[in-house]
Amino acid sequence: MAQVNLYTTPTCTYCKTVKQFFEANHVEYVEYDVSRDIEKAQHMVDKSGQTGVPVIEIDNEIIIGFDKRRLASALGID
Repeated sequence: MAQVNLYTTPTCTYCKTVKQFFEANHVEYVEYDVSRDIEKAQHMVDKSGQTGVPVIEIDNEIIIGFDKRRLASALGID
């Protein structure tokens, strides 16, 4: 199974959509609230170059935003 990290904020609509997609497809993930965790926020920026969320890291592949096709491909979901 892939290692999935999800960088979010509580008010992000697309973050909620990603979480719903993961739950519907039984994807286990670790969520980091970057509005509360400055260290993880900096890690997210360093890895992705992005300050906006969601940022998804799947086995070191970075996906910005809710890109259903790319998420499904990275996770091997048909």
